[in-house]
Amino acid sequence: MFKIIKRSKKSNARVGLLKTAHGDIQTPVFMPVGTLATVKGMTVDNLNEIGAQIILANTYHLSLRPTTERLEQYGGIHSFMNWKKPILTDSGGYQVFSLSKTRKIFSDRVEFKSHLDGSLKVFTPQNVIDHQRRIGSDIWMPLDICTPYPASKDDVRKDMAVTNKWIKDAHGYWDQLDTKSLFFSIIQGGMYPDLRKECVSEFKDMGFSGFALGGVSVGEPREEMEEIVASVTPELPEDKPRYLMGVGLPENMDFCIQQGIDMFDCVAPARLARHGHVFTKNGKINLKNKQFQDDLTPIDDCDCMTCQSYSKAYLRHLLVCKEMLGPILLSYHNIHFLVKMVDKIRNDILAED
Repeated sequence: MFKIIKRSKKSNARVGLLKTAHGDIQTPVFMPVGTLATVKGMTVDNLNEIGAQIILANTYHLSLRPTTERLEQYGGIHSFMNWKKPILTDSGGYQVFSLSKTRKIFSDRVEFKSHLDGSLKVFTPQNVIDHQRRIGSDIWMPLDICTPYPASKDDVRKDMAVTNKWIKDAHGYWDQLDTKSLFFSIIQGGMYPDLRKECVSEFKDMGFSGFALGGVSVGEPREEMEEIVASVTPELPEDKPRYLMGVGLPENMDFCIQQGIDMFDCVAPARLARHGHVFTKNGKINLKNKQFQDDLTPIDDCDCMTCQSYSKAYLRHLLVCKEMLGPILLSYHNIHFLVKMVDKIRNDILAED
C-alpha cells in the first residue's frame, strides 16, 4: 500500500509511493481542496494540466449537498465530477466543531444543525464511514474533535479521550467492510507533545492505513505548529504515510517535509486568490495594490498558464473590475505554485547522491 522509495540523507524527508483504488500517489504531495466536489475556479482539466495527483473533498458539506445518498446513486464522486484520480475525504469533524453554537457532543455522537436550513443532523463514528463509503473516496478520515486554540491541557485531554474512542470504533467498523478504501487515524492532543505521543501509542499498532496530525493550523503561532510536527512525526510508524491536515502554505511545507511529513492540504491557495494574493518565489504579493497597475510583467518566473499568458496589470484590472476570470487565473497560479514546489522537493530528494 505504501512504499518508501528513498530517504533523504540531509533530513527525515522521504519519497514514497501510496497505492489507492484510483491510482498511485507519489509523496510528498500537495492535495488541492475540492470541498464540494470542485476545487473552486478550477476544472479537472486544469488540475490535470497542473499535475495534481489527488484532491480532497469534505464529508460534512457533501452529506448536505448533494447528499451522499445521491452521490452513491450517481456512481460515486469520481464519475460525478469527472475526476479519475484519487480523492481523500475529511470526516467533516472540523466543520461540525466550528459550529460551536449549534452542536452538542455526546459520548457516541455529535448533533448539529445544518448551516443551510437549520435541520438537525447527527454524525457518529460509524455513519461518517458510511457517508464516505457512499461518496466512493479512496482515503477516509474518522470523526474527531478539533479542539480550538488556545485550550487548557485538561480540556485537550478530555477531547482527545472522546476522539480516540470514536476513532477506535470507526476503525473496527471499517475493518469489517469489504472495501479497497484506505482509513487513516488522526492524532490529536493540541499543542502538548506528550498528549500527542500518548495518542500515537494508542493507535500505532492497530493497522491503520496512514496517520494524520489534526488540530493544527487552528490559530496557533507557526513556531508551536512546527514544534508539534518536529516532536510527533518521528513517533509515527515509518512504513505508513503521514498527513498534516490543513497545512500547505509555502513557508510551512519545506520544514514539515524535512520532519517526515508526506501529505498536505490547504484551502489557502484559492481563498487567497479570491482576494488578490498570489505566491511568488520572493513571497506573497497582493495584486490589488496600485503599484501593479502598469506592471506588464508576469506574476513570477513560472511556467503556469497564468504567468505565460497574462501580466500583473491585466490580472489587477480583472480583480478591480470584479471579473470572475481574475480569481480563476490567480487560483490556477497558486495551486500550480504549491504542486510544483512539492514536486521539486521530491525530485531533489530523489537526486541526492
